[in-house]
Amino acid sequence: MPSNRIGRINEEIQRELASQIRRLKDPRVSQVGMVSIVRVDTTGDLRYARVFVSVLDKNQEKDVLKGLKSAAGFLRRELGHALQLRYTPELQFIADDSIAYGAHILEVLRDPNKVKPENPANADIILDEEG
Repeated sequence: MPSNRIGRINEEIQRELASQIRRLKDPRVSQVGMVSIVRVDTTGDLRYARVFVSVLDKNQEKDVLKGLKSAAGFLRRELGHALQLRYTPELQFIADDSIAYGAHILEVLRDPNKVKPENPANADIILDEEG
């Protein structure tokens, strides 16, 4: 029976990093509107963790990533104290735009002008509504 240990560790790392990022004093990170940890992928040996970060203001994304990379040692130490794993993974911060992509898809779905019009070749098909 396979366990979901790595998944649980990923969730714990994500939760702990989200709380630690709020306490950072680096102005590149603390003075930005919203920084979100979207997901964490940890290797099977727990040596490395890729942390996917989303920033509300895309103009400041590079500065936020630089600030997080400079604070990676501090965050790793705090993570080690909180989780008490045998190995505390080395953190690699990666920009993620899935939130912006999801907002774009939602905007497209809500705007009737952007949705494709009906296919005129199917105009003569009558759907049976009694189903």
